[in-house]
Amino acid sequence: MKERILVTGGTGYIGSHTVVELQNAGYEVVIIDNLSNSSADVVDNIEKVSGIRPAFEKLDCLDFEGLDAMFSKYTGIKAIIHFAASKAVGESVEKPLKYYRNNLVSLINLLELMPKHGVEGIVFSSSCTVYGQPDVLPVTEAAPIKKAESPYGNTKQINEEIIRDTVASGAPINAIMLRYFNPIGAHPSALLGELPNGVPQNLVPYLTQTAIGIREKLSVFGDDYDTPDGSCIRDFINVVDLAKAHVVAINRILQHKQKEKVEVFNIGTGRGLSVLELIKAFETATGVKLNYQIVGRRAGDIVKVWADPTLANEELGWKAETSIEDTVRSAWNWQLKLRERGIQ
Repeated sequence: MKERILVTGGTGYIGSHTVVELQNAGYEVVIIDNLSNSSADVVDNIEKVSGIRPAFEKLDCLDFEGLDAMFSKYTGIKAIIHFAASKAVGESVEKPLKYYRNNLVSLINLLELMPKHGVEGIVFSSSCTVYGQPDVLPVTEAAPIKKAESPYGNTKQINEEIIRDTVASGAPINAIMLRYFNPIGAHPSALLGELPNGVPQNLVPYLTQTAIGIREKLSVFGDDYDTPDGSCIRDFINVVDLAKAHVVAINRILQHKQKEKVEVFNIGTGRGLSVLELIKAFETATGVKLNYQIVGRRAGDIVKVWADPTLANEELGWKAETSIEDTVRSAWNWQLKLRERGIQ
């Protein structure tokens, strides 16, 4: 019998890549997603990539009764990977209550139902936003949690606390919280990638949409920061590498290898890359010239952050392996494939 894993938000960008890696590792996957920022045909593409069709239920994690019924229908779920959340920083500032409701209540519902249905563990999709602008770089898991820059970032901090408090109360749950840095790129097959609804909030989809002519030009927010070329620095991680970290975390929970009931790992490359360096890497890797302009700074942007992934490398045996050139090339191939499919 294959062990059964629930992936919430499994038709989303990171979720869909993780489902493929879980299936490749021999797990049986159940996806739930409310399709607010993705589409059901992602399930078809997951099947094309992995050769296995995951079970899919259109369901919102805010629906407690619906979740309860889903656990009863798919018995024996061993662990959950929880991606389902609203995730646009800018929108969270405009609609804080939407973010607090979606991101907090969805987790609370899952944690409440886990003991009832015998679910042992949860891998939580957290973020480097919990560090704010770190005092020391690269940032380790021991860095202090700073006051969040946005309601979105705050929901990640609060959710981490909710998990810790629930486990500390004696709930029979083990948890691993993965704090990701900046996921980019697409599956090498070009069948899965980032497909935001409307205008992209993230840099790379906006970049590839500009390169293909959907957007007129890419704005680089600020070139007067305290960095070598004046643009913000981030730790860009390949989405497939990131997906594999979730499989390793699930293995660790189910094989009872955790050293503590709640563990935290930074998932990044350990290398900081500026926005202008990323643009250059894209132009070099694809041969496509990008129309971009420097504009004023954007509120809430952190100047520079990159991971110290030593703990994940040594404790999980996981490492980011894909080069930035291959990663941006995969994003471009995905954009070209979308055009072939008549999307955008």
